Amino acid sequence: MKERETAVSRVTNPPTIVVTFQLFFFFQLVSTIASYNPDDHFSVNCGGSGNSSTRGRRKWTGDTDFGLFSPIELSNSDKSSVGDNAPGKPIPYSTARFSRSEFSYSFPVKTDGQKFIRLYFYPSFYDPNFFRSDAFFSVKAGPHTLLKDFNASLNADADADAGRGAGAYLKLAAGEQGAIVREYCVNVDSGQRLTITFTPTNESHPNAYAFVNGIEIISMPPFLYYTKPDDQQSMRLSDGNMQFPVQNSSALETLYRANAGGRQIPADEDTAGMYRYWDQDNDYLERMRPLSISAGFGLRPVYRDDQNYFAPDEVYMTARNFGMKETSISNVTWEFGVDSEFTYMVRLHFCEFDEQIEKAGDRVFRIFINDALVESVADVMLWTHSQRNVPVHRDYAVSMQGKGSLKKLNLSIKLQPHPTARSTYRDVLLNGIEILKISDYNDNLAGPNPDPAPSSPLTSSKTSKNGNKAKVISIIVGATSGFIVLSLIVLLIFRRFIRAPVKEGSSWWGQKSVDSSKKNKPRGSSSLPSDLCRYFSIDEIRAATSNFDDVFIVGVGGFGNVYKGYIDDGTVPVAIKRLKPGSQQGLREFQTEIEMLSQLRHNHLVPLIGYCNDGNEMILVYEFMARGTLRDHIYDSDNPPLSWKQRLAMCIGAARGLHYLHTGANRNIIHRDVKSTNILIDEKWVPKVSDFGLSKIGPTGLSKSHISTVVKGSMGYLDPEYYKRQRLTEKSDVYSFGVVLLEVLCGRPPLIRNVEKQKLSLVEWVRKCHHEGVIHQTVDPFLVESITPECLKAFSDMALKCLVEDGNERPSMNDVVWGLEFALQLQEGTEEVGLPVDEGEMEGKSEERALIRKTTNVEERESKVGFTSSDESKGSGLTSSSSEDQSLVSGLIFSELGHPSVR
Repeated sequence: MKERETAVSRVTNPPTIVVTFQLFFFFQLVSTIASYNPDDHFSVNCGGSGNSSTRGRRKWTGDTDFGLFSPIELSNSDKSSVGDNAPGKPIPYSTARFSRSEFSYSFPVKTDGQKFIRLYFYPSFYDPNFFRSDAFFSVKAGPHTLLKDFNASLNADADADAGRGAGAYLKLAAGEQGAIVREYCVNVDSGQRLTITFTPTNESHPNAYAFVNGIEIISMPPFLYYTKPDDQQSMRLSDGNMQFPVQNSSALETLYRANAGGRQIPADEDTAGMYRYWDQDNDYLERMRPLSISAGFGLRPVYRDDQNYFAPDEVYMTARNFGMKETSISNVTWEFGVDSEFTYMVRLHFCEFDEQIEKAGDRVFRIFINDALVESVADVMLWTHSQRNVPVHRDYAVSMQGKGSLKKLNLSIKLQPHPTARSTYRDVLLNGIEILKISDYNDNLAGPNPDPAPSSPLTSSKTSKNGNKAKVISIIVGATSGFIVLSLIVLLIFRRFIRAPVKEGSSWWGQKSVDSSKKNKPRGSSSLPSDLCRYFSIDEIRAATSNFDDVFIVGVGGFGNVYKGYIDDGTVPVAIKRLKPGSQQGLREFQTEIEMLSQLRHNHLVPLIGYCNDGNEMILVYEFMARGTLRDHIYDSDNPPLSWKQRLAMCIGAARGLHYLHTGANRNIIHRDVKSTNILIDEKWVPKVSDFGLSKIGPTGLSKSHISTVVKGSMGYLDPEYYKRQRLTEKSDVYSFGVVLLEVLCGRPPLIRNVEKQKLSLVEWVRKCHHEGVIHQTVDPFLVESITPECLKAFSDMALKCLVEDGNERPSMNDVVWGLEFALQLQEGTEEVGLPVDEGEMEGKSEERALIRKTTNVEERESKVGFTSSDESKGSGLTSSSSEDQSLVSGLIFSELGHPSVR
């Protein structure tokens, strides 16, 4: 157990949202033998020929003999090859197809609907030009990314519990050491073929190639894991009832199937025709107080309508419980390693066999997932209407957000006897566990490769044979080098002393201390983290920008200009933010941004590459965001506005970045200047939060709920609670982000002076329309025909929750991430219908949009504010940023990377 703890990064109670949905139970008068006959079943032995059989009646067909399965070559060069890489190994691991070019398999499925896809990999040495460690590739099935930059050897060499969370499926490969199986669920629409494409990642790995040993396609029973279109079951959230449908547009990856209290169930002993693997739960048990037992009942379950394929009979014939009456409050806990930044389906299987359990209430317990209570009253007999031997399962959606740079988190499941229910047995019951990953908004299921294993003791012992000889050589070389360096230092000092004779008031180095102050500052500063990010000399910056040529300016601000430059011999584009030379304003913001960003790394934060503090220059160098700001793609620009689904993706990414700041870093960080111009978009349309010059470390200590600080930020986005009381919390960022959500929905800035009074404030206008039930009137006219009513309600509800006056009542950024992902799922599930609106209303809104576009430039500049206060003053002074007061400029230093008027 301790080994597993070191393999998977442990996180206590990671941020989680748990949702309950779909309660299924099935009845049947007599027991039946579990079976399922799939419409489609392809088992392809890649690189092989002819037909071969394996245990369990599966027939594998070689892809070289039948054109039906032959790979489609997508490149005219470097055709795919076949290799007898592992003679004597069981099928499908004895042969493989591999190539340094992209290749695909296309399957003519008979029926539409959901399919299992199983990919079999056995990393091996194929020929002298294809090394085992060079197999880096991606796999796509239709629009879904199943694997990305996947390295089979790293995954095969890693411990089962450390290998991307699919520990069970590392064992699935017919018991073959080092083999890997990945199982996915995808939907195929009517009339389509199922195409699986393998693409080497040549961009980052010059010698990369893709390979596969076997592919299996099996039709799934309808809605085994997906939600029926007419299913109206609701799920519980902390703030009410909602639905979390698993739509056909989503792909799933099976990470775990565990038979609680029972043995491993090989794929060939699963429900006939399904070939799923069920692992023992022993390896995942974390806590058993008192010792939990495996309860084997020996009776076959009874079903209804022959729907006996949710799990094989044996899963329901064994269970994990305490097996005693009137125990103290105890619990059983399982832990599973999963990738961060994904949502998971957790399915728990139950079947009550104990003859002493006669009615509802005899055995009542509670269920926690990641320490969040998801079932306050779990009663299997209640769920099955007091029917014993009847299988039942419950599903939960769990959002696992990252904790710092951790690749993996622990997903925990805990069962505990109910502390107050007057039940006959103070006991728990669980028969089986399934955990499936749900694809994200980019149709992605791919997680990171495990870290390479450290060098083994055997390797160390081999290298130690020449250790003594190497030490002797090192000592000789080191002593010689030291003598040479010391001699050079003495020579340089002597020469400088000769050139500059010592005068009155001079130092040993030949220069007065006063004169030294007139020279440039030393390169870098002891207070800046040059060891954490790259330091640039002013000469490098000048070379990158052609000596700050105006043609390279891409943005302006109160601090100075932003240039597009090129570093590393002109190969890497960067954004270079330069404080006005000689200015001492914004020094604190300059240092804050370096210290913050040099320690933060997240896909949705703009990366800081380095800085220059040479002489009077204060310059920051960032990754270049080719597509500018979020606002550039919503309003006040000539860019075509983003579609609604693109805007949702932008919001989800930015919310994830802010959530990382609040919970993922070593110390929680409050951004303090969240706005649409501080959300930048890179070339691949990935949104990233930027500009940390005003950021603050959050409150520390159990007794502190806020930090008291001078008010700074941008008018229209400021949390009113922070503005009035000068108390800054993470919920201040939540409020500002709520304003951004309204900008995205309505396509207009937070404040506009030259419109009717009721529309001056975006927040107040939307609140009024929401209260009056006409929220659709606030929607950007460009979106009216695409956004669905269900999605609009979920999105606007979440935005307005962020904007409540009392900060304690606002959701966390983790809740916001989940709410936006839920809105996107609703959009994808119901996007056939747009919002109703008449032509006259559309015409009026178009005229209003024209007015907004004309006034935005002026009003945006007028709406930026800086605030000043002192420790002795209880209030704060509010002044326009156009004021002569120089103290206000520092509030804007490095607070904006670009400005539309310049772009």
